[in-house]
Amino acid sequence: MNELRRDPLLGRWVVVFKESLSPEEYVPPRETPVKGSCVICSQADTEEEVLGIRDEQGTPLVRVLRTDGSIFSSDVQLERRGVGMYDMMNSFGVSEVVLETPEHNLTPEDMGPEQMKRVIDAYYTRTLELERDDRIRYVMIYKNCGALSGDLCGHSHSFITATPIIPKRIKEELDGAKGYYGYKERCIFCDMMREEQRYGKRIILQTEHFIAYCPFATRFPFEIWILPRRHNCYFKEITEEERADLGFVMTDVIKRLRRVLNDPPYNFVFHSAPSKIPRRAQWHTLGEDFHWHIEIMPRVRRLTGFELGSGMYTLSTSPEDAAKFLKEVSYED
Repeated sequence: MNELRRDPLLGRWVVVFKESLSPEEYVPPRETPVKGSCVICSQADTEEEVLGIRDEQGTPLVRVLRTDGSIFSSDVQLERRGVGMYDMMNSFGVSEVVLETPEHNLTPEDMGPEQMKRVIDAYYTRTLELERDDRIRYVMIYKNCGALSGDLCGHSHSFITATPIIPKRIKEELDGAKGYYGYKERCIFCDMMREEQRYGKRIILQTEHFIAYCPFATRFPFEIWILPRRHNCYFKEITEEERADLGFVMTDVIKRLRRVLNDPPYNFVFHSAPSKIPRRAQWHTLGEDFHWHIEIMPRVRRLTGFELGSGMYTLSTSPEDAAKFLKEVSYED
């Protein structure tokens, strides 16, 4: 079975595969998804379906399939243990793939906000179900679109992964939000949202329930964050009305991104609070200081050695100009 290993210096966990690839099996990243047989289409009827959203005729519109075994497995015990100075455990977890559309060449944004809401409904329903397991500490929702993002088949899909650990990137946000709240007794995300509304030039779209903007100090050119205007640390507490609004916002923003950057590869990730309230000594103000959100990251350039070594990113297009391009573009044919 695969292993989870903890880096003692940075505190991050990595997955080590049971069987290592040989050097000959590594190939340079592809610029486009593999053509021909689609892994998603070919396995759609062989994997376990844990959720299906269908129309009145019974035709599946969105399906969620369990894909245990590739990285994480739900049928193993955690077995936390030490090996010398190092910490490790079995790769317990749940991996699910969300088939966002019924056909290979369709995308939810092309089908419209109603289809995007169905996808969001699937995220919501599965998050509630997965968090019932006391071993699960974090449920991550994410998407790879385009080969340079990690997408290998081209079929519109996303993932739901539940793990017994809180990812380091999320911990950094939790700690940063807690530190800001300890100093100002306000949510940093709410403050950022108010500042963006005051400044105005980085906002792409505002609706009754959400704001989409290019952050002040982002990592990638044309990176977009979507924040709910109602303060809440948990995605799982989103309302039906908010899910419908989010379906419109994500459809709109992704279409703008596709038009401005000519269908770029991208990733998006939902950042929510952990599935269980952490120990009081850690994040006891979690409900007040954290704010769930979505980060959309176009993969329009490769990272340099400077960026990988320093953690300091370089932007070839400013957030202000990126927001201007995205706001002014017309994506309607």
